[in-house]
Amino acid sequence: MEAGTEWLDSHGAGRVAHPGGTLRDHLLRVADRLAAWRLPQTVQAAGLTHAAYGTAGFDDGLIPFTARDELRAVIGEDAENVVYQYGACDRSTSYPQFPGRAPFVLKDRFTGRELTLTDAETRAFVALTFANEIDVMQHNSALAQQHGNTLHALALTSQHWLPPAAHPDLPLLLAG
Repeated sequence: MEAGTEWLDSHGAGRVAHPGGTLRDHLLRVADRLAAWRLPQTVQAAGLTHAAYGTAGFDDGLIPFTARDELRAVIGEDAENVVYQYGACDRSTSYPQFPGRAPFVLKDRFTGRELTLTDAETRAFVALTFANEIDVMQHNSALAQQHGNTLHALALTSQHWLPPAAHPDLPLLLAG
């Protein structure tokens, strides 16, 4: 994880504003939550760098998605693949699939292609999604008021993709 943190620092994540402080702060909190949920190091590393290419909800990526090899060299191929999937995700077509079962098909907003995720990839993707959303909702009351109830309902119908350690955190999506 140290290499990932150094990479964030060298790419200015500490200078990018984000709910709850900076993008660096947010990424560290997401990685910590994934660790608390006892997810593999690969998923934690993906959580630490999940906004590297920007996301459908956060345009300020640190590098273009065409520079995937750079991030792969730091966090490994499997973790980078999760980061790419998360950044490329068209949420309008992906989130409605969460309550279902495999196969999970992600529409790539960068290329327009469809990516079929394995069960393990889907579990990582859904866990990263809710770890991210919990952190955002906890640090932005306006977004929590606007999206918290919907995200909480989605999380409850998606628990089969999440590790049991994540389940007690799902109410954190609700507006306080």
